[in-house]
Amino acid sequence: MSDWGPIFVSLVLFVLLSPGLLFQVPGHHRCIEFGNLKTSGASIFIHSLLYFGLVCVFLLAVKVHLHLG
Repeated sequence: MSDWGPIFVSLVLFVLLSPGLLFQVPGHHRCIEFGNLKTSGASIFIHSLLYFGLVCVFLLAVKVHLHLG
């Protein structure tokens, strides 16, 4: 049986933390902007750090597992 938990968690976090999709930190005019679909180098860096931190928490600390089959 294969463990689909890490793949599912990584995919969902990648989509949700794409800069500008739901929110952007830092924004162009404010600290946090919602749904503007624009990005910058700083926001890509911040969102990649958030992604790395949340993936580590979910996969190493919480140990999310999803077995299909």
